[in-house]
Amino acid sequence: MFRWYLGKTIQRGRMVLIEANGRETKFGEDCPGPALTLRVHDRRTMWRLCINPDLALGEAFMEGTLTVENGTIRDVIGLIFDNMADGSPLPQDALARPIRPVMRRIQQYNPIGRAQRNVSHHYDLSRRLYELFLDADEQYSCAYFSNPGMTLEEAQDAKKKHIAAKLLLKPGMRILDIGSGWGGLALTLAETAGVDVTGLTLSREQLAVASERAKARGVSDRVRFYLRDYRAETGVYDRIVSVGMFEHVGVNHYETFFDTANRLLAPDGIMLLHSIGRLTGPGKTNSWIRKYIFPGGYAPALSEVLTVIEKSGLLTTDIEILRTHYAMTINRWQERFTANRAEISQLYDERFCRMWEFYLAGAEMDFRYLKAMVFQLQMSKSISAVPLTRDYMFEWEKQGAQSPESRAA
Repeated sequence: MFRWYLGKTIQRGRMVLIEANGRETKFGEDCPGPALTLRVHDRRTMWRLCINPDLALGEAFMEGTLTVENGTIRDVIGLIFDNMADGSPLPQDALARPIRPVMRRIQQYNPIGRAQRNVSHHYDLSRRLYELFLDADEQYSCAYFSNPGMTLEEAQDAKKKHIAAKLLLKPGMRILDIGSGWGGLALTLAETAGVDVTGLTLSREQLAVASERAKARGVSDRVRFYLRDYRAETGVYDRIVSVGMFEHVGVNHYETFFDTANRLLAPDGIMLLHSIGRLTGPGKTNSWIRKYIFPGGYAPALSEVLTVIEKSGLLTTDIEILRTHYAMTINRWQERFTANRAEISQLYDERFCRMWEFYLAGAEMDFRYLKAMVFQLQMSKSISAVPLTRDYMFEWEKQGAQSPESRAA
C-alpha cells in the first residue's frame, strides 16, 4: 500500500524505497543524478506508513526507523510536496473528507486554559533554542524580503517597519500587541515611534524574556507585558497588532477574537493582523504538526476569516498576501539550526533535533509548493481611518530611521 502511495505521488524526480527485507522499489522519472533514497528499518514502520503517512513519516524519522540516503529529509519532503503541488487529493484525504468539518471543530477547541497549555507546549521551550536559530531580535514569524538577498536580520527589521507603516503610529498612542512573543516588535514600536505598548502572551518563558528586555533597555514605563489571554483584556487602544498568534486561535473562536478586538479598539483605531494562511480554501492541520509542534493550531483561508470580520463591526481596509517570504525565512532558520545542531542536541537530544528538522523542512516546503502563505489584514471601525491610497505606507518605511518627533511633524 505504501509503495502504491509513493507510485501515485512521485511523478517528477526520482526516489528509491528500501524496505527492511532489502526489497528496493524505484519511483519517478528517469533523470540524471542520484535518486533520493528512503530506508525503512522494520516492518512495523511500513504498516504505520500505510495507515497514516501524514503522521507516520515524521514519527519514523524522529525515531530513526526511517532514514534518508543520498539526500536529506528536506530533499524528501520537497520532492513529495512538489509532486503534490497540482492539488490532486491523497487517498486518505478523500476518506476523511466527510468527517473533517466535525474533527476540525474538536481539534481547534481552544478555551482559555487549553489555549495556554497549547502555547506552552511550543513556546516554553528553552530560550537558548530559539536564540540559536532566530535573528538577534528573536522574531519567530515571517520576515519581509523586499530584496531576496537580505540577511535574516535585515528582512525581520523590514517586516517590523512594514507593520509599523500600516499602523500609522503617532507618539503617545496606546498599542495592544496580542501574542507579543519575546517582545521584539513591542520594543521596536515603542523606541521608533514613541508609543506606549501593552503586550499579551500565554508563554511564561516569553513573558520573562520580554519583561527582562524592556527593563534592560529602560522602557519598562511604556512597554509592559502580561501573561494574559486576549479574551481577558480590558481598556481601549488606539492600535492593535497581532503577529503569528492568530494561527493558535482556532475556527471555533474567530468570532470571539474579532468581537474582542472591536471592543478594545478606539473608534478611529487601526488593527493589523499578520497570520499564516492558505490560498486553496479551508483545510486541515497536518496530523504530525498538530501532535508534536502546534497542538490546537490551524492556518485559515481568507474565506474563513473575512466573513467573521464582516459580522464583527470591523472594516477591512487593506489586504496583502506574502507568498514565498516565509519559505525564505524558514530556510535561513534551517541553516542556523543546522550550524548549531550540536548545541541543540545537548539542550535536548537527537530525537528532538530530528523532530525540529522535520518540522522546519516541512514548513518551508509547504510555502514553496502547497500554497501556504502569510496574510496581513488591516482593519478599522472607521472607513476614513486610513488614507485613500497606500502611498503613506511607503513614505513611512522610507522615514523609518527618523525620530518619532520628525515623523509626526
